[in-house]
Amino acid sequence: MTEAFANVNGIKICYEILGEGFPVILVHGFGDKKEHWRAQVGDLSNYFKVIRFDNRGAGKSDRPDGPYSMELYADDINALMDYLEIKKTHIIGHSLGGMIVQNFILKYPHRTNKVILINTLSGITLPGVPNEKGIEMYRNGAINRLKEFMKNPLNKYLEDAKRSFSRSFWKLMVENPKKKFHGIWSVEDLVQEKLNNPTTIKDINNQVEALKTHNVYEKLPTIKNEVLILAAEKDKTCTTTMNEKSHELIPNSKLIVIEKAAHQSILEKAPEVNKLIIEFLKS
Repeated sequence: MTEAFANVNGIKICYEILGEGFPVILVHGFGDKKEHWRAQVGDLSNYFKVIRFDNRGAGKSDRPDGPYSMELYADDINALMDYLEIKKTHIIGHSLGGMIVQNFILKYPHRTNKVILINTLSGITLPGVPNEKGIEMYRNGAINRLKEFMKNPLNKYLEDAKRSFSRSFWKLMVENPKKKFHGIWSVEDLVQEKLNNPTTIKDINNQVEALKTHNVYEKLPTIKNEVLILAAEKDKTCTTTMNEKSHELIPNSKLIVIEKAAHQSILEKAPEVNKLIIEFLKS
């Protein structure tokens, strides 16, 4: 597992490739980086060539000035595939990553095989609901959380984790931040992940600008790919209701709700999530 850099669209994208076989590209979420797929890459690389990368404005990739857009993120993936000489790929996105993936498959359907959307949305709000007020509240909240996290990383991470993990799992995290859940990650690992090449206020603003450009509900019926939608029963960020709406509109889609899990189900329920991903991609 060696990091490398691709020169694409005038910037450098940091990526890693693990395993061999048909390509699978992993797209991370808001304020995260490629390492956030730590609980998936081991299992998936037993069957596939797994490519994980830092979006522009994240991790070790370049962080040019904005504004960013969903189309720009999608173009970066397309250019990365060109750089890696990948003609077609499975693609998986979590949260913001799932939004990027939807825009990618709509613009580049010929480059996509199977698609997995995890705890994501097809628009910041449901069709017909204005999003301006909500998006500014999200921006301000993200900036405030970042400032508080940098003052007291462990305590602030655990405070915020109360919303993104189920209550029973969160209690285990608080009891022992050193515990290796599923033998893969600890709270201390996740805190360090955020401290390495940390997100900045500029990055938050650029990612929020991209969020503003995301609403693909009307285009979903044109998707011809096989799509697996994984929602989490207790997700307060990307609710099951919003995932159900995407499922209704995507013709060849399957919806599975992960029980007793919240927005970070890829960490909390890693073995279950990985099994579903592998079964879907290999079927």
